[in-house]
Amino acid sequence: MTDLHPFAAGLPKAELHVHHVGSASPRIVAELAARHPDSKVPTDPEAVADYFTFTDFAHFIDVYLSVVDLVRTPEDVRLLTFEVARDMARQNIRYAELTVTPFSSTSRGIPEQGFMEAIEDARKAAEAELGVVLRWCFDIPGEAGLKAAEETARLAVDLRPEGLVSFGLGGPEIGVPRPQFKPYFDRAIDAGLHSVPHAGETTGPGTIWDALRELRAERIGHGTSAVQDPELLAYLAERRIPLEVCPTSNIATRAVTDLDRHPIKEMVAAGVLVTVNSDDPPMFGTDLNQEYAVAARLLGLDERGLADLAKNAVEASFLDPAGKRRIAAEIDAYTAAWLAR
Repeated sequence: MTDLHPFAAGLPKAELHVHHVGSASPRIVAELAARHPDSKVPTDPEAVADYFTFTDFAHFIDVYLSVVDLVRTPEDVRLLTFEVARDMARQNIRYAELTVTPFSSTSRGIPEQGFMEAIEDARKAAEAELGVVLRWCFDIPGEAGLKAAEETARLAVDLRPEGLVSFGLGGPEIGVPRPQFKPYFDRAIDAGLHSVPHAGETTGPGTIWDALRELRAERIGHGTSAVQDPELLAYLAERRIPLEVCPTSNIATRAVTDLDRHPIKEMVAAGVLVTVNSDDPPMFGTDLNQEYAVAARLLGLDERGLADLAKNAVEASFLDPAGKRRIAAEIDAYTAAWLAR
């Protein structure tokens, strides 16, 4: 099969499942670690790359939280956010819904208004200087419990920044049942935010059903175990509820044992609207271009098939209709020009 990585690299893309802190490159993580030398995180970029090697999902969470602890001031937040956008621009990502966990910052002492101003300043600069449109998903760190849920809902609804479009739930799934977060999702949804919880990554399809029924999910983060339940697959397909699939992430966290056994093939065969995403790309040694090349191999796609996959993400996004048409047209124009060479 033709290597589609060069085609994917130039393809205009949207990304829907990518974490704010988890997108910090080894260079930026090392810079932040140097600012805060009491951290256990290495200050050398090559050592940071080695540090991002995980034995299981729990170890990944530990490493992730150690990087979260490096973001201690509004200036750290602004630097991280803009540099993430710069990396996205290099990948021809035109639009991204970045999952942000404000509780992790405000609970560590960053003033909430300073946090909001930092991400918004970076968002506006990214669009003006880099051509990358960013929107926010504020997510609850599930491992921090209902206190974090209450605070995240308050920040999302009462201090809602201009770029905020959705409300999510991340962190470990095992021992963190979805239904307990229903009141907070109800509050966010009533305020006009979209519901996009993680579900079914390291637990079974019951977690996905809970996300759909209790949290009124409009998209599912990961949804890896959906293939274990034909009724659930049919439900997702019929209602065009997208899955935010992150192949390399699932291998890195041991949610899936082998890339060739990744359930993305069964998802697509069932007619589910699948989007491809990078999750925490530097931590998993990947980026969105690489994830598209992986998906092309797993699904047996050619250039047109990969372009259609890119348009899935545009369709599933919360971008306005004019913005969706603009990026879809850009994907079509790029693909036509590539095939005409």
